[in-house]
Amino acid sequence: MAEIITMPRLSDTMEEGTVVKWHKNVGDKVSEGDILAEIETDKAIQEFESEIDGVLLYQGVQEGVSTKVDEILAIIGKEGEDISDLIGGGKPASKQETKEASVEEPKKTEEQPAAEIPDNVEVISMPRLSDTMEEGTVVVWHKNVGDKVAEGDILAEIETDKAVQEFESEFDGVLLYQGVKANEPAPVDSILAIIGEEGTDVSGIVSNGGKVSAPKAEVKEEKAASAEKATETKAEETSSNERIFASPLAKTIAKDKGINLAEVKGSGDNGRIIKKDIENYQPAAKSVETKTAAKPAQVFASGEDVVIPNSQMRKVIAKRLAESKFTAPHYYLNVELDMDNAIEARKQLNAVPNTKVSFNDIVVKAVAMALRKHPAVNSTWTDTEIIQHGDINIGVAVAVEDGLLVPVVKNTDQKSFTQISAEVRDYAGRARDRKLKADEMEKSTFSVSNLGMFGIESFTSIINQPNSCILSVGAIIEKPVVKNGQIVVGNTMKLSLACDHRTVDGATGAQFLQTLKTYIENPVTMLV
Repeated sequence: MAEIITMPRLSDTMEEGTVVKWHKNVGDKVSEGDILAEIETDKAIQEFESEIDGVLLYQGVQEGVSTKVDEILAIIGKEGEDISDLIGGGKPASKQETKEASVEEPKKTEEQPAAEIPDNVEVISMPRLSDTMEEGTVVVWHKNVGDKVAEGDILAEIETDKAVQEFESEFDGVLLYQGVKANEPAPVDSILAIIGEEGTDVSGIVSNGGKVSAPKAEVKEEKAASAEKATETKAEETSSNERIFASPLAKTIAKDKGINLAEVKGSGDNGRIIKKDIENYQPAAKSVETKTAAKPAQVFASGEDVVIPNSQMRKVIAKRLAESKFTAPHYYLNVELDMDNAIEARKQLNAVPNTKVSFNDIVVKAVAMALRKHPAVNSTWTDTEIIQHGDINIGVAVAVEDGLLVPVVKNTDQKSFTQISAEVRDYAGRARDRKLKADEMEKSTFSVSNLGMFGIESFTSIINQPNSCILSVGAIIEKPVVKNGQIVVGNTMKLSLACDHRTVDGATGAQFLQTLKTYIENPVTMLV
């Protein structure tokens, strides 16, 4: 007898899941332990294994589509078994029917039935590229209407709330329609593009999707204007060095070799820099003109307004910080540290070959050890309980071009200075290149934000929920201090601890800061 498999609850906060990829298709044999699909939760992407043997008779969720926990995910049974009663009286959809349903279903209304999609046409929807993504913005189109497209070609670069990602075509054909203009956001699952045979009329599909297609003459004019604008934009971006179009692999190799991408000529689509361009780059060929093509200072006329569309990352940052600020009752504790011993300890640590420890690494290690002594600070508030976490995972805030990312050093208290240093530097580099993985930014239990490198003496931060606290670290300042009744030159650093009063009382926060102060002022105590 066929068995219904429902969308599992893969995390404590999961309310719905998205099938990122099916590993079995309808009609495939399934054995216990086989991976059925990869499911994206609110925290990570996890592989979901079958617990039964049989044949996959039905897929209840299409790739890229979300469904609530406990809804039908799949049905497994004997080959040819009738499962119409299990799926609500309808017959199981074939692969082709299922694919068409995934495109048509969101567009069906009582007033206007879904338009039939020809076999030679593929409708591509705005993909869900992260667990928190609600809409995406096309940063640049790599293919214009009328261009031939092959499987694997990059159609566009799409900005999510976390990164800019290249989106590849899975089909061959001609790009018949662009559903999203460059730099304009569009909801997940709305029409991104239509690919098919040249000359195919897709106006009915477009209008049924909620947009009226432009006449062909207008499309041609828009294409020409778009191409002209893209050329101008590319020239401006190349000269200003604000954005260089390059593949992720090319960026990585260029960074490792210390090559400035602005000095590399791309041979890919629309001048995109690819791997071979970096490998064939000759520094000796650099000209005087290239050197003078530095980013010019941007000057605005008096009274001139500049309108900058909100990126997906900026929107999510705004939403989450507002929720934190207005739901968690913040209070702040401040302390000033004597950094003379820490400065000397860092010099000794870095005297060891192949060792490079920063003051921030010392702070992160000290925070982790202090949390082990004060578990109430390493906690999360929920409506029904307070969770004091057994693991100590420190989130380290990293400023990126369009906002802030917080990669997480897991089990920080169990790691050495050098391990923390290597991990933080790796995360920071990949954060700026938008190459962090989802699980590298999850499960933090405490956060650290450091603006000392910018000369900021003290500041306060908004708590990175679900953490209960965040530590703000200022610059080390040389100034007169009193020691043993004498005024001498000393080095000090200010810390500010933002606490959620629902979980951390004032005395608890103060005791944590005193322990932290002891560790940082005397780093040798962390080695005992």
